[in-house]
Amino acid sequence: MAGLNKVTVDDINVKGKKVLVRVDFNVPLKDGVITNDNRITAALPTIKKLVADGGKVVLCSHLGKPKNGPEAKFSLAPAAARLAELLPETKVTFAADDTVVGDNAKKAVAEMADGDIVVLENTRFRGAEETKNGEGFAKELADLVDDEVFVMDAFGSAHRAHASTAGVTKFVKETAVGYLMQKEINYLGNAVETPVRPFVAILGGAKVADKLNVISNLLEKCDTLIIGGGMAYTFLKAQGKEVGLSLVDDTKIDYCKEMMAKAEKLGKKLLLPIDTTVAAGFPDPIDAPIDVEVVDSDKIPADKEGLDIGTKTQELFGEAVKSAKTVVWNGPMGCFEMPNFAKGTIAVAQAMADLKDATTIIGGGDSASACNNLGFGDKMTHISTGGGASLEFLEGKELPGVAAANDK
Repeated sequence: MAGLNKVTVDDINVKGKKVLVRVDFNVPLKDGVITNDNRITAALPTIKKLVADGGKVVLCSHLGKPKNGPEAKFSLAPAAARLAELLPETKVTFAADDTVVGDNAKKAVAEMADGDIVVLENTRFRGAEETKNGEGFAKELADLVDDEVFVMDAFGSAHRAHASTAGVTKFVKETAVGYLMQKEINYLGNAVETPVRPFVAILGGAKVADKLNVISNLLEKCDTLIIGGGMAYTFLKAQGKEVGLSLVDDTKIDYCKEMMAKAEKLGKKLLLPIDTTVAAGFPDPIDAPIDVEVVDSDKIPADKEGLDIGTKTQELFGEAVKSAKTVVWNGPMGCFEMPNFAKGTIAVAQAMADLKDATTIIGGGDSASACNNLGFGDKMTHISTGGGASLEFLEGKELPGVAAANDK
C-alpha cells in the first residue's frame, strides 16, 4: 500500500466527455429531510472541477441499506435536490429510475450539455450492485457514459468491491480518483506507511474483535499504541486484573496477551488505562444523574462496569500525545454519547487539538462523530469520511475501490 500514486482529476482532460463519478451521498435522512449534508459538501471540490473543465458529470451513490430492491425512503432525490441548492449556477437533473440505468437516466444523459450534472438513483436499488455477478450492472453504468471516464471519490465505499466502485473500471477507457479519495490516500496511507515520528496510534471503541488486524499492523508501524474504550477491558483481564461487569471478549484474551508480548518484543509502548470511570449501568435517559466513581484499573468493583477512562489515564494518554508528530485515532475512549462518560474522549481530542506542528488524523466512524459533535473537527489535520474503509486502510489492506483506480 505504500507510495500510492493514483491518476487524479488533475491528470485527465474531460472536456466534452461523459464522466461517471462514484460519490458518497449516503447522508442521514429523517422523514425525507437530510439532517447532515457533510458528505455532499465533501464531494463538491471534485464535482466543481469536472464541471468547470466541461465534463458531462454523471453521479452515482448508494444510500442506506434497501433490502428488497427500490424503497422510496432510500431515494437519492433529497441528495440531488441539496446538490442543486449548493450549485445554483449548474443544471442538476435527478434521474428517477428503479433500475438506476433506466429510460430516465438514458434520456437525461443524452440531453446533457458540457458542465451539466445528472444524479442517478440509489445504486443499491439494483441487487447486482453488491454481488459477485454485478458485471452486467457495471457495464450498464459504463455504457451510460460511453465507456469514457470513471472517477472514484467515495472513500467510505472503497473497501467494497461493488459494481459502482470497482467493477465499472473494467469497462471504461480512463479512471481517476477525486480530491476526497486523494486526500484520504495521502493522509491515511502516508501516515501509516511513512509517518513523521514519533507516531502515536490511539484505538478505542467497544470490541477487540473489530480491530484485531489493526492492532497488529499498527504495532509494527507506530512508536506508541494507546488502547482505551471498551476494548481495553479485555486487555486488562488478559493482565489478570478484575474488570467487574465491564465489556470483555473472553475469546480474545490470548490474542491480547500475544499483542502485549509483540509490543514488548518490538520495543513499542502499549498504553492501557490505569484508572477507570465506573457505574452500575447506563443512565436512562442518557443525561440522567447516576452514581459515577473513578477507580484504579485493578480495583474495579465486581458489581460495576467501566464506561470511560479515568482522570489519571486522561493525563497519561495526553502526555503520550504531546510529543507526537503523527497521531492516528480510531474509536472513542468511552460511551461518549453520555455526558458522564465523554470526558476521556474529550481529553484525547483536546490533546490532539493542542498539537502545533503535528499531523492529526481521525479514522472515521464514531471518532469522527465524537470529534465533530464535541467541537474539535476544525482542529484536526484530517477527519476520514470512511469508518470501515479507514479501518481496513489501517489494517494495511488493499481497498478494491482504491486498487481499481489507475496508477500514474
